[in-house]
Amino acid sequence: MPKLPFKQLSFLIIPCLPGMTGAMEDANDTTEINFILVGLFNHTLTHVFLFSMVLMIFLVSLMGNALMILLIHEDPQLHKPMYFLLSQLSLMDMMLVSTIVPKMATNYLMGTKSISPAGCGAQILLFLTLGGGECSLLAAMAYDRYVAICHPLRYPVLMNQKLCLHMTAGSWLLGGVDGLMQAGATLSFPYCHSREINHFFCEAPSLVRLACADTTFFEFFMFVCCILMLLIPLSLILTSYSLILAAVLRMKSTAARKKAFATCSSHLAVVGLFYGAIIFIYMRPKSYHSVARDKVVSAFYTIFTPVLNPLIYSVRNKEVNGALRKWLEKHFLGRL
Repeated sequence: MPKLPFKQLSFLIIPCLPGMTGAMEDANDTTEINFILVGLFNHTLTHVFLFSMVLMIFLVSLMGNALMILLIHEDPQLHKPMYFLLSQLSLMDMMLVSTIVPKMATNYLMGTKSISPAGCGAQILLFLTLGGGECSLLAAMAYDRYVAICHPLRYPVLMNQKLCLHMTAGSWLLGGVDGLMQAGATLSFPYCHSREINHFFCEAPSLVRLACADTTFFEFFMFVCCILMLLIPLSLILTSYSLILAAVLRMKSTAARKKAFATCSSHLAVVGLFYGAIIFIYMRPKSYHSVARDKVVSAFYTIFTPVLNPLIYSVRNKEVNGALRKWLEKHFLGRL
């Protein structure tokens, strides 16, 4: 039977004859169409422990980010542009980790490794939408901190609600456009050889390695997308923080300087972790890629970074800690 291009296979409907033979043929065709995710873990004792840790981190990430959104929504003290942007970051992190971990956990627990073309496309689309949106959102948060520290008296004007909503919507839109373009381009290739993806989720670079067509133009296109979605926001972030650092060093008040450093250092920690890992995966030359190393780095920014964000932003933030204390007193401690 001649191999067909992937996009033809993905829409192929094979009529089944009644009975066992038809069912077996349909199952074989489905298996042939589906991709195989090698995964991150095997079933040794060590990997079972690591899988349990990842599952625990996933649950903590969901609870931490959901709690951050809840606090920002309920506490009037947190109804500020900075915290609105932070709530969007938490929402993106929740969706990002939910795009990856449930499928990975299901495959591991059920002993299956297959993922349908539609499921693979959905993972690529959601991952790039949320990852690209987060890059733009971090740039918006850097601008917010720049205005708050360098132009505090003009903050209500320069960082008004309308601009805040526009920046948030723009982040989601840019991420969505990037996700649609790259997911569509990735799934348009014919995959006529191995369908085994040496990864724990469908990530565009890993999937493109399986294509039996020239992917040079797509790789160039992906590099351009990385410049637009990664390097431009990163340059805006670095510019904002260079101006913030210059302003902080001119401050005479030690307390004001400490507060500015505390706020900015937490944001820079998030930026460094997130951007560093993504640039490592998407902007290195192909000859420097190592499958094992790429999987570990991908696990870092898809699983571990989302749980770190609420911790980093809350540990040194008095307003968030105060809101958490009030919420606990109202809903739990007050009933004792």
